[in-house]
Amino acid sequence: MAGRKAVGLDIGTSAVRAAELSSGRGGHTLERFGQVALPVGAVVDGEVLDRDAVTAALKTLWSQTRFSTKRVVLGVANQKVVVRQVDLPWMETRELKKALAFQVQDFIPIPVEQAIMDFHPLEEFTNEQGNRMLRVLLVAAGREMVGSCLEAVQHAGLTPVMVDLTSFAIIRASTHADALGMDTHAEALVDIGARVTNIAVHQGGQPKFVRVLLMGGADITEAVAERMGIALEQAEVLKQQLGIPASPTERDAHPAGRVIETTAASLIEEIRGSLDYYLASPAAIPIRSIVVSGGGSRLEGLVARLAAVTRLPVECANPLASIRIGNTKLSTEQLGHIERLASVPVGLAMGVAS
Repeated sequence: MAGRKAVGLDIGTSAVRAAELSSGRGGHTLERFGQVALPVGAVVDGEVLDRDAVTAALKTLWSQTRFSTKRVVLGVANQKVVVRQVDLPWMETRELKKALAFQVQDFIPIPVEQAIMDFHPLEEFTNEQGNRMLRVLLVAAGREMVGSCLEAVQHAGLTPVMVDLTSFAIIRASTHADALGMDTHAEALVDIGARVTNIAVHQGGQPKFVRVLLMGGADITEAVAERMGIALEQAEVLKQQLGIPASPTERDAHPAGRVIETTAASLIEEIRGSLDYYLASPAAIPIRSIVVSGGGSRLEGLVARLAAVTRLPVECANPLASIRIGNTKLSTEQLGHIERLASVPVGLAMGVAS
């Protein structure tokens, strides 16, 4: 018998994607998955700028995919979302939620009255003064930015039941909780979108570090288009044909190949730098491996280059491997195509479909 159902909604730069999951005793089942392209400029750096265009795409998505519910979980990740690890005086969760604005106003660059805030407890400890403390992952999002996303969703006739951090959704979709607490290493998840790359380090499903980079696959395409003087559509085809070499010394002789190599190298260096920043923190746990997802990760050669630069094993995510596939109306080929695109919407739906 079908269990509780939920739809995870990912409003990306190039498309809106949604996954419907049902949950029962046998775990999660993918019931529906769909995506609809967005016009250029509708969403910029993860922020909705053209509400009407996004609303129209969402209406088309629901009409085409025929989800069984209009209740959705919305993910956010952009420059107006701040994630910080902070140490606070210990208090009960309920009390901390009430006092959060007063406790963290010095830790975020957003005025607390203009932010929507939440936290994820990491660990309790005693500081040098003998005081009981709580280390948390603090999340603060601009209220206006979240509001613009919610308006687009609501104008499409949908009902947002929760707003979640995209990075948390990626962790949920890509990992299994370490119930015994035996995992002594961390894993880095890197979801590369068109303009936004989410980096999340976790240990046994528990988030340890989150960073949002305003870079992605579309930046490489745009660089090729500008350098070669061609349309973005042509640049994207050229990018996928050439890919990037495993090392800078193997640069393609094609002028576009050099542009792709240089731009992709900048993105990979930002990813490596973010992981190094985490590893330099006092509470860091050694990273065992990297798992990549997102449309931008499909660029030929990117996985090999990331592995070479970080000196870590890198594999591709498949959030569909750990869940059942229902009557999605998708072929085996189509399911294979969406593997790296599904982490965010699947992870969002997992947050409530249980």
